[in-house]
Amino acid sequence: MKSPLLLAAALVAGISYMASWGLALPDAAAIAWKGAGVGLLATWASRQGRSVDHALLATVLTLGAAADMLLEVIFVAGAAVFALGHVVAIALYARNRRPGLGAKDLALAAALVGGGVAAAYHLASPDWAPSVAVYTLFLALMAAAALMSRFALAGVGALLFLLSDLLIFARMDSLSGARWADFAIWGSYFAGQALIAWGVASGLRSKAAR
Repeated sequence: MKSPLLLAAALVAGISYMASWGLALPDAAAIAWKGAGVGLLATWASRQGRSVDHALLATVLTLGAAADMLLEVIFVAGAAVFALGHVVAIALYARNRRPGLGAKDLALAAALVGGGVAAAYHLASPDWAPSVAVYTLFLALMAAAALMSRFALAGVGALLFLLSDLLIFARMDSLSGARWADFAIWGSYFAGQALIAWGVASGLRSKAAR
């Protein structure tokens, strides 16, 4: 593994971001802190290799970091950047499909996509439900693609990412005002991104070793 200190810095930045919520920081500082964790993961990923897959991974994480910050400024723009990142991630996972995929795998993927979109639609507030469903389609397709890839840890990370966003949608309505939800949302999201970064990078390293 290259640049272990950079990976450690990414984890510290991402985990410690929750501490910033209790600080009276300028908006710019709070936004930069929010993007630092995944941004450093993107930098770490870019140093793990020079293949097309490494570049795709770094791009996914870079778009994630940009989206994290944009959400605090223009929410819809942040969601659009996340959706673009999901499209790039789908391309990455499609290039690395797990051997031996069959009908059961496809059925599970279809159930995940359908269930994820339906859950998002019902959890969100009525005004946001249609837009949330469209965005979740991209996210759920990404999670399904990750589960069908040879990157097992990335699949777990993608599911955590999906869980995080479902909690966000629930916070629009039924979980409005639930303080614990903020910690659950960020914790599952950042853990998901870290597992995606590590899972793909380690999988690519194993492939290169063979």
